[in-house]
Amino acid sequence: MEQNSEFIEAIRLINGPDGSSFFETGKIPVLKPINTTSFWISNKTEEWEKSEHTAPRKQFVVTLKGKIRFKVSDGSAFIIEPGIILLAEDVEGKGHSWEIEEGEKWERIYIPVADHGESLFIPDLKKYFNCFN
Repeated sequence: MEQNSEFIEAIRLINGPDGSSFFETGKIPVLKPINTTSFWISNKTEEWEKSEHTAPRKQFVVTLKGKIRFKVSDGSAFIIEPGIILLAEDVEGKGHSWEIEEGEKWERIYIPVADHGESLFIPDLKKYFNCFN
């Protein structure tokens, strides 16, 4: 992804029409207000997080420490590390799973998007245009 100081790299987890989980790369603009409800910090892993699960709500997950490998329904995977924002929107269906790739703990901030709020996520359209070349 091309670096631009007006955006921060992001990956979005979303549901396909059949309820499967997949991801797309993109970006989020900086210094644009996003309507959120609250936030909390975590460095623990709950039992339900250790297996495939859906996002409990539409939320940003900001990694402070750790390198995490996420896996979606079709088996494809991606890495989240500090500097990449995760937008979890796969709130239905089969969900996703994750495991720590590097480090002993995953330190992160959860920031739920307000009901009917916009995330401002902009998908990376280059991958779609490459399909036609």
